[in-house]
Amino acid sequence: MRLGFLAFRNMVSKPLNLLLSLLLLVLSVFLVTFVLQLSKQLSGQLDKNIAPFDMVVGAKGSPLQLVLSSVLHVDVPTGNIKLEEAEFLTKNPMVGSAIPVSYGDNYKGYRILGTTHEYLDKYGATLLEGEMYSKSFEVVVGSIAAQKLGLKLGDSFTSSHGLAASGVESHEDHPYVVKGLLKPTGTVVDRLLISNLESVWEAHEHVEEHGEEHEEEHDDGHSEEHEHDHDEAHEHNFEDERAGEEHHHEDREVTSFLVKFKNPMAMVQLPRFINENTNMQAALPGFEVQRLLGLLGSGIKTINGIALAILLVSGLSIFISLLKTIRERRRELALLRIYGLGTAQLLWVVFMEGLFLTLSGFFLGWLLGRIGIWITSMVTEASYGYNLQITGFDAAELGFLGMALLITLVATLLASISIFKLNISKTLSDA
Repeated sequence: MRLGFLAFRNMVSKPLNLLLSLLLLVLSVFLVTFVLQLSKQLSGQLDKNIAPFDMVVGAKGSPLQLVLSSVLHVDVPTGNIKLEEAEFLTKNPMVGSAIPVSYGDNYKGYRILGTTHEYLDKYGATLLEGEMYSKSFEVVVGSIAAQKLGLKLGDSFTSSHGLAASGVESHEDHPYVVKGLLKPTGTVVDRLLISNLESVWEAHEHVEEHGEEHEEEHDDGHSEEHEHDHDEAHEHNFEDERAGEEHHHEDREVTSFLVKFKNPMAMVQLPRFINENTNMQAALPGFEVQRLLGLLGSGIKTINGIALAILLVSGLSIFISLLKTIRERRRELALLRIYGLGTAQLLWVVFMEGLFLTLSGFFLGWLLGRIGIWITSMVTEASYGYNLQITGFDAAELGFLGMALLITLVATLLASISIFKLNISKTLSDA
């Protein structure tokens, strides 16, 4: 205990040296722990969200954008595809399931997704209370969306066109009713409002009809003859209404199809067939996410390299600080030898000084790294709906602690060489 107090007193006796060594160590640990946690949690979140699907089929464009928009819901879609043209996927013998999804509206920034109940089954989403949607403009709400929007069973709301909260065009004639609240899943489902496909179609049909009516109301060429012609045209359209509805059904569009393969051969054959022989695009979520993480990985490696370099500089700083302390306290060390302390005990005092510095610097750096994760989580949750978890020490961080302690031990031994050569009588006589 006395040796520990002596080591602590030696450490704080040179505050500038202590501060420099501590800052370098804290910065190094902060960078490593923050980047490790960010990459680990981001990779885990992405893998969990893409796991239910092997392929996404949508409009031509960027395959990464198609995956980000249709699976992860963090980007705008590449466009729409004809439902009739894509329905061949549901009959393909190599396809286990093909789930259509359609979206384009939001409520206060949270996406309204039109799809089937099978989509929820793929993510293992179950009801916390209420029931599943069964008719148009009924929704079930993910746990995060329900919490942030304050939605409860029976509540109604009107959606806005577009995917951003600033959407000003509201579908006031088609309010949605909350029929169910979902349990947390830890996936994209938690931040979605989910209804059937017909809800999305009917809402946008209304927009188109409203736009046509708006143009007619502002037509400057109204006359009795024009009104008469309009009435005749209306009668003609009414007579052909059924045929028109059937034709309109053929024109139904969805944003994409989310596909699960039945066998591995499908991954080789289907994407190439779709990309080469249709006006649609097939993207593989696993491949695109790995490519994205590969791009991020190079940056992560660079940051980790910088952090390791800072750690080595920190070790050098600790070495210089300890070496300077030993040289300045040669007389004090000689007196301690006279009072019965052996060389091993003197080495232990010096090592404890470095140990205190390393542990305090590591803990502060680790704490700053977790604060960084917390701040990043607030940003990602506000922008993309992804929240990061504050966790305890993991294996990689403990390994980094071991590396820091090893560097401290080497620095201590190098700085303490002069202790082995300590000439007590000469040191005291020169003082």
